[in-house]
Amino acid sequence: MIFDDRVHILKDIPLRSREYVLYWMQASQRAEHNHALCYAIKLADENNLPVIVFFAIDENYPEANLRHYRFMLEGLQEVEKKLKSLGIKFVVWITSPVDGVLRLSENAAIVITDFGYLRHQKLWRRELAHALDCPLHAVECDVVVPVEKASAKEEFSAATLRPKITNLMSFYLELPEEKSPKINSLHFGIRTVDLSNIDAVLSEMDIDRTVAPVDSFHGGTFGANKRLSHFIKKSLDFYTDERSDPSQNFTSGLSPYLHFGQISPLFVALKIMDTDSTGRDSFLEELIIRRELAINFVYYNDHYDSIKSLPPWALATLQKHNDDSRQYLYTRLEFEQSLTHDIYWNAAQNELRNTGIIHNYMRMYWGKKIIEWTKSFEEAFDIMVYLNNKYALDGRDPNSFAGIAWCFGKHDRPWRERDIFGTVRYMNENGLKRKFDMTEYVKMNSK
Repeated sequence: MIFDDRVHILKDIPLRSREYVLYWMQASQRAEHNHALCYAIKLADENNLPVIVFFAIDENYPEANLRHYRFMLEGLQEVEKKLKSLGIKFVVWITSPVDGVLRLSENAAIVITDFGYLRHQKLWRRELAHALDCPLHAVECDVVVPVEKASAKEEFSAATLRPKITNLMSFYLELPEEKSPKINSLHFGIRTVDLSNIDAVLSEMDIDRTVAPVDSFHGGTFGANKRLSHFIKKSLDFYTDERSDPSQNFTSGLSPYLHFGQISPLFVALKIMDTDSTGRDSFLEELIIRRELAINFVYYNDHYDSIKSLPPWALATLQKHNDDSRQYLYTRLEFEQSLTHDIYWNAAQNELRNTGIIHNYMRMYWGKKIIEWTKSFEEAFDIMVYLNNKYALDGRDPNSFAGIAWCFGKHDRPWRERDIFGTVRYMNENGLKRKFDMTEYVKMNSK
């Protein structure tokens, strides 16, 4: 198993003579196909130590609400059961990640963590690297090709990243070896949150409760695997031709699980590669090239959640047309409550608000129309980030930030110039009606 290329040494000092190896689980919320967990077990066995896995439920996690926390806790229930079967103590506290790790590190020979690509995730790891008195290693678990190995800079588009990933991919198509550690850690008497009653845990938390959980998705690796199996059996053959049709259900539905790290993208890729489906290559393009382009974007561009992330040509053309007349103007609240004149846009917002996702094609239309119906492209960008992060189970994610920026020209090219958009790509309702059964989509998302 190739570990070295996935491991980032964030604090390079000798291991301490202490009680256990501590794995701080954060981005990769699973006990299956988890490189960081396997790496922690490997180091623990080499040093005759047990492994403790720690997870911090952060009440102040950026833009998280009840919908997100419930989905996450459903997944953590499964993590606890799986770790117990491996003889590993799972410690869950309601605390900030940095505080929790520092407290548990007092008895840790080394701290292992998974890898985060967003601003706050990188900040947490930098703070710990500064404050810890033991080594800190971070392991990339949620990409096929490690981000810095794929590219040393922000890529312009999928066309520039694709050959780099394609040339390297075969070296990384191997799942980590899974085994129980030599030394059991279940006897450790460290207090932990009781995950058997999620409602009770949530009731104790000081969090935003304005967004209700959804019935359409249940968190955890079991649910992710079930969706993957169904997708391969029922939808993959139709994926290339039918994935853009919002009235059909030929998408995988895996994005919430990938966001929370409840399923390994490498595992998904290998399962898809093991088929001879006509949809195989199209899906792998989205799962690996497009998803890892988004990760490249947020990793190398500190402004990924603002207009400052846009390419110069897009900023210039949007600024040039920023004062163009708009036929319709809506406030953020009107968008949020699906109160526009466009039944297709309203249906997309209903889908987001009620189910926690938007069909991939409609997400593009949804974003383009917010640009068209707001006073400025700056306001449009902020509204998109707000709505997506608030309601989407796969929001607050590299893919989401890249998708929003794409609506404004990121990872795209100039098109024919028009009002409001300038040379940024435009979409209209006639294209929807011409290509798809939009009546059915509206019916599915009428409220």
